[in-house]
Amino acid sequence: MNLDSTQRQATNVQRWLYATSMLGIQIPAQVVNVSLLFFYTDVKRLPPQWSAIALTLYAFYNAINNPLIGYLSDRTHTSWGRRLPYLWLGTAPWMIIFGLLWLAPFDGNEQPIALLIYMVVGIVLYDALATAVSTAYYSLLPEMFPSYHERTDVAVRMNIFLTVALLVGVALPPIIATSLGWGTMGLIFAAVAAVAGYLGYQGMFERGGPSVAEDFSFFAAFKATFFNRSFLPMTVAQTMRFVTTNALSTGMIFYIKYSIGSDPGQTSIILATAFIVAALMLYPWRIFVASRFDARTTALLGYAATALAALPLWFVNSLQGAIIAAALIGVAFAGIFLMDNVLISDVIDEDEVKTGQRREGMYFGLNGLVVTLSAAIVSVVFGVVAPAYGYDTRLEVQPESVATGFRVFMTGLPFVGCTLAFLALLTYPLHGERLQKVKATLAQRRPGVGQSAH
Repeated sequence: MNLDSTQRQATNVQRWLYATSMLGIQIPAQVVNVSLLFFYTDVKRLPPQWSAIALTLYAFYNAINNPLIGYLSDRTHTSWGRRLPYLWLGTAPWMIIFGLLWLAPFDGNEQPIALLIYMVVGIVLYDALATAVSTAYYSLLPEMFPSYHERTDVAVRMNIFLTVALLVGVALPPIIATSLGWGTMGLIFAAVAAVAGYLGYQGMFERGGPSVAEDFSFFAAFKATFFNRSFLPMTVAQTMRFVTTNALSTGMIFYIKYSIGSDPGQTSIILATAFIVAALMLYPWRIFVASRFDARTTALLGYAATALAALPLWFVNSLQGAIIAAALIGVAFAGIFLMDNVLISDVIDEDEVKTGQRREGMYFGLNGLVVTLSAAIVSVVFGVVAPAYGYDTRLEVQPESVATGFRVFMTGLPFVGCTLAFLALLTYPLHGERLQKVKATLAQRRPGVGQSAH
């Protein structure tokens, strides 16, 4: 890394290329989040309790490997840098495993144990590679784009591609799977994600900021990160954010099929509405809210709006009503999507002021550990609520009570999740004068980098 790399400014093209890789990161993640549970329960006939247990165990495994991989990323030293090797070398095998998840050769009614083992092994391998690639990707965000202005600008672009990924990875799988089969669907999305990822990697670079001390052990790094006063409320809010979005995405196909009584294929219309509206509202949120307030206040407004926007789902009884409700959710989603990675970037900046080290990998990894609990929460709630209201994969026709059960899942869990996120962020201290001091200190240490907080 040359001497000028620490003051290198990302070009407009590099901002777009960085954002483009969001497609490669998020397409497989959204397909898995939304369709994996449906595929293994409703298509492959694995009992829902078994699926819930498998995904819960996966969540705890994911929680363990996130900080470990983040720590290794911080301490990686190659001629390519700390993060880039994980992106360039990890993406291809990750996409291969992703494709194999949808080629399960077993039937849950006849070979449930074999299907369960296939599912567990598949998601364990998938997640190890996904964590390595995504941790490296997100770790580059605060390094490549040090100021609040750059971060919110890139966040808008990232979330535009996130919206595309949501549309592609959430809405299209049922349509493609119905026409071509679930296995072909998986292979198509693996190829698309790989192309998008490698295209974006061409615009990425590392500044080579303060490195992690050799004697800074994993446990010391874990403690310093986890007990950071700013980190805890931020990551609790992030966990509840993913509880909200995962519940809405995972439950929507069940909600449409059983609560609304429509063709599951209509799920694509509902989710597309929410995500398109969210994309259209990103710039309004940035111009009218984020440009006037700091990241904390913007996020608080986003969570409050999302909690309220989820409530109409309880009353909806038609496809048209579901579309209107989805549009309201999309308006609110834009606010929390915009601030996701801006908040943790500020926390990482504060950590550099305190420790003199750049530890993006550990912060994103440990954030991933806590956030992964969202998958466990959603899986456990699904595993409790669905059977409690009579959902049984052995039945050809589900009882009427199932409709109410999925209304409870789709309305209650997002409302509670956003409420808890809002309460957590009320205790988040990195705003106002404290945040300005962090930015000013970094500007003094590294002239030309991160001078503007707005």
